[in-house]
Amino acid sequence: MNHNTPVSPRPLSHLTDVQRRVLSAAQLRAHGVSPADTAAQCRPGGPWQLLLPGIVVLHSGPPTSEERLHAVLLYAGRPPAQVAVPAQCRTGADAPPYGDVMITGLAALALHRFSAAPPLLSLDHIDVLVPRTRRLRSTGCARLIRAHSTPAAQQLTGVPVAPVARALADAVAQLDDADAVRRLLTEAVRGGHCEPAAVVRELSMARLLSRPHVVDAVDSLLAEGRAIAEDRLYEMVRTQGLPDPLWDVDLRLPGGPYLGGVDAYWPDQAVAIELDTRAPRQGERQEEDALWTEYARKREHLERLGITVVHITPKKLRDSLEQQAAVVRTALLAASDREPAAYVVLLPR
Repeated sequence: MNHNTPVSPRPLSHLTDVQRRVLSAAQLRAHGVSPADTAAQCRPGGPWQLLLPGIVVLHSGPPTSEERLHAVLLYAGRPPAQVAVPAQCRTGADAPPYGDVMITGLAALALHRFSAAPPLLSLDHIDVLVPRTRRLRSTGCARLIRAHSTPAAQQLTGVPVAPVARALADAVAQLDDADAVRRLLTEAVRGGHCEPAAVVRELSMARLLSRPHVVDAVDSLLAEGRAIAEDRLYEMVRTQGLPDPLWDVDLRLPGGPYLGGVDAYWPDQAVAIELDTRAPRQGERQEEDALWTEYARKREHLERLGITVVHITPKKLRDSLEQQAAVVRTALLAASDREPAAYVVLLPR
């Protein structure tokens, strides 16, 4: 016996169902179960089983999907035994503290309810995102993915899960099936889980855009995202009482240079909307800066001519459509207080 061994065993009855079935060796010791007793219970034919190193399932049958998730998180996170079951978890109100690790990849997409992701039970490996400094190896059903910095996790079904864009990148890294990659990326955008730019950013950071099947899927993703953003823009004008604009026009000075294209334009008020669907392909700061400079240069040129440019991102249209409509409405109402804009020629795009 050492100073970490309790004088009398602590009951396991206060744990939640999954916590009662999946425990680390350290948690078992904290409840008075010695390593020798644990080893004896996990022998072939015994009532318990060792699912991962130091992680015990307290029954002999096949582990459920939920048990596998918690086992992987316990293995990767290894919470200290003394804080394994905080008071707030005794009522099932919060997830157990797994530290800074989270489920990612296909398992995370399944938890995000992606229909294109395989069921959890069919996965041979469950990907778990861990800090790069974590000194563990992938083993059994736990596949560790190391990251310089981990995103803020989302709590789904009681476990920490990576955001969709990051989970997609980690899933795509393991896939060679072009159709599977395309289905996952398409569902992410069509299902409203995230915007294309966020997905492309994560794929770029993971250095996956050199793979031809990923590049093809990204091209389809960006086209899909652009079409969805345009539909939301049409919806905003239709449902928020805005006057009908001219859609998708190019602007040019009479007999002069091309000024650029805009997604919507109200000629009487000289107000334009430009959708910002930038998505740098290689995640390079230089490329992103160049794209932003191009947007800013066109906007400044148009505004010098007296044209008000309202810059809207697909994410803003998705999350705050009424607020964006108010911005446009304000710009239209303010037109009467401005100097008349320069005359421009409008051409359909």
